[in-house]
Amino acid sequence: MGLIGNVIAIAFAGNPALINYDMFVAAFAMLSLFYLILVAFNDSFMGHPIFPVIVDLLNCIFLFCAAVAMAAELGVHSCSNNTYTLHNHLTNGAHDREGRCREEQAATAFLWFAWATWMVSLFFSILDARSGGVNLRGPVRSRGARPAMSQV
Repeated sequence: MGLIGNVIAIAFAGNPALINYDMFVAAFAMLSLFYLILVAFNDSFMGHPIFPVIVDLLNCIFLFCAAVAMAAELGVHSCSNNTYTLHNHLTNGAHDREGRCREEQAATAFLWFAWATWMVSLFFSILDARSGGVNLRGPVRSRGARPAMSQV
């Protein structure tokens, strides 16, 4: 969040939508983390056992999209290459194009790291939800079976 915030702060001509999306993803992940920390310490904040799974899944999707888009738009170039930083729409827009490029490359690496950690969190949320009695498979349909007398 700090790297993307600094990229936004040093811009003199606005920022591309991808940079703004990266800031949204970072803010969403931070707010989600506050919710999930509360849930980890007190289950009464959970609401429904599926909410942590949904929050983790949304973070995984958002972070994956941000990391892929940032890596694709930046490409694999040297930030010392003046021609590259001048003609790339992400790196151009600040007086220190090389510094902006390096911050964007670091932010891309952190987005991938954050995606990996949220995937681990999603795995454990699914395990916790399954042990908590949440049916993640949908409704079970019986093929004309009648209920037993004890179920009536």
